Formats: sequence, structure tokens, C-alpha cells
Amino acid sequence: MQFINNLRSSPDQPRIEPVVRPFLQFTAQEASAGIVLLACTVAALVWANSPWSDSYHDLWETHLRFGIGGHALDEPLHFWINDALMAVFFFVVGLEIKREVLVGELANPKRAALPILAAIGGMAVPAALYMALNAGSEGSDGWGIPMATDIGFSLGVLALLGSRIPVTLKVFLTAFAIADDIGAVAVIALFYTDEIVWTNLAVAASFLGVLSVLNWLGVRHAVAFGVFGLGVWLAFITSGIHATVAGILVAVTIPSSVRIDPREFVEHGRALLDRFEGSIAHNSTDHATDAQSGAVAELEQACMDVESPLQQLEHDLHPLVAFVIMPLFALANAGVALDGGAFDALSSRVALGVLVGLVIGKQIGIFTFAWLAIRLRIATKPLGVSWRQIYGVSWLGGIGFTMSIFITGLALEGSELVSESKLAILVASVVCGAVGWWILRSSPRRS
Repeated sequence: MQFINNLRSSPDQPRIEPVVRPFLQFTAQEASAGIVLLACTVAALVWANSPWSDSYHDLWETHLRFGIGGHALDEPLHFWINDALMAVFFFVVGLEIKREVLVGELANPKRAALPILAAIGGMAVPAALYMALNAGSEGSDGWGIPMATDIGFSLGVLALLGSRIPVTLKVFLTAFAIADDIGAVAVIALFYTDEIVWTNLAVAASFLGVLSVLNWLGVRHAVAFGVFGLGVWLAFITSGIHATVAGILVAVTIPSSVRIDPREFVEHGRALLDRFEGSIAHNSTDHATDAQSGAVAELEQACMDVESPLQQLEHDLHPLVAFVIMPLFALANAGVALDGGAFDALSSRVALGVLVGLVIGKQIGIFTFAWLAIRLRIATKPLGVSWRQIYGVSWLGGIGFTMSIFITGLALEGSELVSESKLAILVASVVCGAVGWWILRSSPRRS
């Protein structure tokens, strides 16, 4: 009875609760994932600087072969993490982007203007500062490295502040980090592609066409989209464009519509609960009757039908990405040797470009563009958020980590500059996280 009463929300229940509860669950999961990600980063650093450092590097060069007969991929473990598992990461990012554009903070032009402009500032200013320090040098291609924001770590820092942080500030941070991801994917696709094999790209496009047709026909089974999505990924591997971009494109084709209207779900759900409740009086045992089992089965199906495949996939895959794929990526990529030349590495042009871009460029770009958007009435300031809190979140935008390290591997591939860039990313992320936390921690509480 209590379960049934809880489902039937009373008129006195705050209307905002059903709206913010899913978002709070999302941010709580991101915060927990940030802790796991940090632990794997520390483990990678310790391992790479231990007497067993050779085993660290040898592990990621271990070859794994997947396929049948002559049609197989035989690649090192590092490839399977950075090119295969990260494609799943970008697929989930694509689902988040599509959801935000359709029903989230990016759906309303007035609300979307603030995080989008903040993200543009947070990408343009760091890239410009990096280029100012590296123009004409060997590391000039790395201008995309300081453009990224790590949503997991940044939300993890906010979680440390608890109820001091208003939900609207978390929404703003999440929205501009997602807009930042859109920019990062565009940079990867447009600027970090050496040579395009048009035949293979046409094959990928044909698979994407099939996925779009499946969406149009109302197909909702994940297996169908998974099979053709795998085909898109395989075609992208040999097309010249990084395979992770396939994840974003496949996400665009995932159905976002529901089978039953929410109002219909409420009416049907209440009728099923009434049927379940009515059968209790006629059942003297603790075992469910056929009528109760039937009502439960119908209610489960209704719960599936009121949620789109996009929402289901995002919900199912997010824990895998947050607690498996991202920690593995950190473990495989954050192992930077911190020997006696660490200070010299941080003083190189590439490292300085990354440090200046993330530590100075990010907070200036995000805050300045947000301030201009609000002052020019292009956007409105989030409810209950102070300028000091927006500035604090701008500092958290400098936590580049995951995406910055990923872009480093593309921009400086095979170069000795990779270690310098990774070291600068780690230092900058710690500095930005600490300063952002201090600014937000010292901000007055607001209603």
C-alpha cells in the first residue's frame, strides 16, 4: 500500500522535485565516477614511476585479436581502449548531447545561450593563448588540447561542496561542459584527420543511412542499432577519421520518441495498480496471483514504453562508461614519468601552452563570455547563482583531463611532446580544481 501511495504523488508534493531528481542522480553518479577516475590516475602515476614501470608500458602494448579468420583486428591493448572503448564513451556523450538539445538545457534558445557562449569562450581563448606560445613550433598542432572540460572531475569537485552549491549552478556547468564536448568532437573530426579514404567513409555513411531508416520505421531494439553501429565504427577505423567520431554519429540516429504518452502512462499505471491492489483482498497467501503477476508485467512494459531508447541506452551505458571505460582510459594514459626533468618538461613551449590555456584561458574565456551574454541580455543568469559562483565554476572548466589527454594523443601522436603535454594537463587540472573549490567554498550561501 505504501508503494502504491508513493507512486500516486499528492497535490502537495513540490512540482520541481520530479524535474530535478533525475539530474541530481546524474550528478551524484558523475561525482562518484570522478573519485574512481582520480584513484586510477594516481595508480597510473605511481605504477609508471615505480621499479615496475616497464610492466606498465608493456601491458598496454599487449596485442589482442578479435575477428573471424582473415577478417580480424590484431591491435595492442592501448588501441582497444583509446579507439574502441572510447567510441562507446563518445556514443554516450552523443546521447547526452541529443537529449540536451531535445529536452534539456540546450533545447530553449534563451537558456542555451549562456552555456553555449561560455563554452565558446572556454575554447577560443585557451586555443588562442596556446597558439601564441607555440606558433611555428613542433607542437603547434596541439592548440586543441586546452579547449576541453572534464565533466566527471568538475562535477566531482562540486559534489565536495554539498548543499552549498545550488542545483542551477550544476546545471550550468553540465550544460557548458556538454557544449564543450560538441566543440571538441568537431575539432577532432575537422582538424585531426590526416587523410580521408572516401570509399570507406561512404560505407560508414551507408550504415548510418540504415540506422536512420530503422529509426524512421520505429525499430527500437538495441541489438539492431548495435550491429549497424559496429559497422559504422569498423568503417571509420579505415576511413582516416578517428573512430570515436562514429560514436557521436551513431548516437544521433537513436530513437528519442516514446511509445505511449506520459499522461496515458499515468492513467494506465494507476489502473494497473488498482487491479493489483484489488486482488490483494482475495489473496490470503504471500505468493503473487496470476492477476498480480500480469499487472506487474504490464506495468514493466509500460515503464519501458514511456522511456525512449535514447534514455534507456544512456541510463544503461552511463555506469559502464563512468566506472569502467573512463578509469581504464586514465590507467592507460595518465602514466607519466615524473623524473628529475619534470620541471624542465613543464617549462617547454607545449607544456606552457597547455598550462596557460587551461589555468588562465579557460577561466577568463568562460567567465568573460558568460558575463557579456548576460550583460547584453542574450542570456539570463541562473536563478540563485552569484557572479562569484560563476567565476568559481569557470575555474573548474580548466579541469581538462580526459578529453585533453585524448586530444593530446591525436595532436602529438608519436612525439616526445606527449609526455610534456600530459604532465601539464595533470598539473593544470589540480590547480584549477583546487582554486575553483576554494572560490566556491568561500562563496556566501544563497537561496
